[in-house]
Amino acid sequence: MRVTGSTADRRWSESMPVAYERYLVPVVFRPFAEDLTARAAALHPRRILELAAGTGVLTSALLAVAPSAEVTATDVNEAMVAFGSTRAPGAVWRQADAQRLPFPAGGFDLVVCQFGVMFFPHRIEAFTEVRRVLAPGGRFLFNTWGPLGTHAFEVALQAGLERAFPVDPPQFFRTVPHGYADPAVVAADLAAAGFAVEDVRELTLQGRAASTADLATGYLTGTPVRTAVEERGGGPAVRATVIDEMTARLGPGPVSAPMTAYVLRAAA
Repeated sequence: MRVTGSTADRRWSESMPVAYERYLVPVVFRPFAEDLTARAAALHPRRILELAAGTGVLTSALLAVAPSAEVTATDVNEAMVAFGSTRAPGAVWRQADAQRLPFPAGGFDLVVCQFGVMFFPHRIEAFTEVRRVLAPGGRFLFNTWGPLGTHAFEVALQAGLERAFPVDPPQFFRTVPHGYADPAVVAADLAAAGFAVEDVRELTLQGRAASTADLATGYLTGTPVRTAVEERGGGPAVRATVIDEMTARLGPGPVSAPMTAYVLRAAA
């Protein structure tokens, strides 16, 4: 749910990264950041570019496993860059759109992106930019969520939103984070941008949260669905309904649930 290159992506307010970091990063994003970091470390990179870095959970892990590497972290959203730079100050932080990267050709040997490619409005164009800034033989390593039904936390959240808004419920999670969930399509887009796809893996990890109330708070205040709820006149009653539905499906907490993603590696 990082923000990279579309109008909706620019809806983040300064308060949203705080909620995102507190409630969602430990539960939803850190498990996959640890996996992606291990895969990145195996490539022994020296110059790393991270796209859609968000609040820096992957950035921090990369700095820890590759202390001699130069890490440049980017996000299109100013609020995320400002927040992330305080969490991972060892990286060089830049505001940047993945479709118009402000870097010279061949400047990196690894580009990584955690759950950001789904937000690219023109993915082949963005992938072409990634290939441009990679040195020959450099790697592009990233993940993307599977279908909504494979992410139990967000299935429960969506059910809560549909209960709160029986008419015109927000569809952000179904259409954006889980809207690029066919690995064959992703691989074809990479190939169209000139990449050689080396590996495609399905990966299911467990998310663990202290409570469904914390999860609901993170999703409703730390992601773009906040704007969708506000546009529909949502208030405390919406949060209460979402928490009630999520609790009915997951329990009050602590809660654990599976989350599925695809991990891809491609060579320039």
